[in-house]
Amino acid sequence: MAGVVCGAALAALTVPAAEARTLGADGGGVHWAVKDTGTPQVRFRGLAAVDRHTAWLAGTRGTVLRTTDGGSSWRNVSPPGAGGLEFRDVEAFDARRAVVLAIGEGEASRVYRTDDGGATWTESFRNTDPNAFYDCLAFFDRRHGLALGDPVDGRFRILSTSDGGRSWRVLPAEGMPPALDGEAGFAASGQCLVTSGAEDVWLATGGGARARVLHSADRGLTWTAADTPVPAGDPAKGVFALAFRDRTHGLAVGGDYRPGRPSPHAAAVTADGGRTWTPAATPPPAYRSGAAWLPHSRAAALAVGPTGTDLTTDGGRTWRTIDTGSYDTVSCTPDLSCWAAGEQGRAARLER
Repeated sequence: MAGVVCGAALAALTVPAAEARTLGADGGGVHWAVKDTGTPQVRFRGLAAVDRHTAWLAGTRGTVLRTTDGGSSWRNVSPPGAGGLEFRDVEAFDARRAVVLAIGEGEASRVYRTDDGGATWTESFRNTDPNAFYDCLAFFDRRHGLALGDPVDGRFRILSTSDGGRSWRVLPAEGMPPALDGEAGFAASGQCLVTSGAEDVWLATGGGARARVLHSADRGLTWTAADTPVPAGDPAKGVFALAFRDRTHGLAVGGDYRPGRPSPHAAAVTADGGRTWTPAATPPPAYRSGAAWLPHSRAAALAVGPTGTDLTTDGGRTWRTIDTGSYDTVSCTPDLSCWAAGEQGRAARLER
């Protein structure tokens, strides 16, 4: 079944590059073709894939890269003076317009926007609350978006924009359920906050006694919380990434991010919009930090992490490892393109 799904859903992908590693016979000849970014000192946890030609990367040392030729070349479009910042998420609307998030306590958490492909940037938000720490971004459309912050005064903090990230405001906390002791979001892949459609948004948590997914059907004004079977109870454990293919069907992946630690039950699925979660019958074998549905597929998705890439062809019930390369985040686009990024400047595009 995997060959049918991947071969059909990714039919537009190009012939393998010489340096690519095969993802295995069950992947239908699909493989990660590594693209040289020229930045081996940078770890890219932020990735925004626009199409098979255009993608944005955001990472350590205040680095933002952009390609418009399928990864053959990358342009360093980092905001001036951002070298000391940790970029963990980027959301791009096209080849010219993008929003990036820097994480950290207090003023280290910032948002920048560009309208000219990174030639110039505007700082649109700088956190002034020393107790706040922002983790990830998500947009419903080109104007409306949210940013997730760790709990302040016992509740997760949500920023909102209605002008494409040019300005931001903190949403009222009354609609947010109380956070568990030690609960927080993970700024590991830019996928701890995801949207579907015009109103629905989900956030993933860990660190508390239970790993939870919170859902809002009104763009972040009110939320409900649901427990997941992904292990928690430790600051290093929980749900690290979510992926929803519509407003009801979603995936959660995570585990224990510490190297060498076991991560049983590191994936779960929902078919009711996140109200209930079922553990994967055969989960990924280790911690995974990113996930994405394959384009136009109702059953196939990818999960990535430092020890490999896994494929599901049954909607997240079972997973199998198809690559052992290290990636932190993954993103797929409607024109049959998938990209991944991670440590040592790694970026790749799924090809066949």
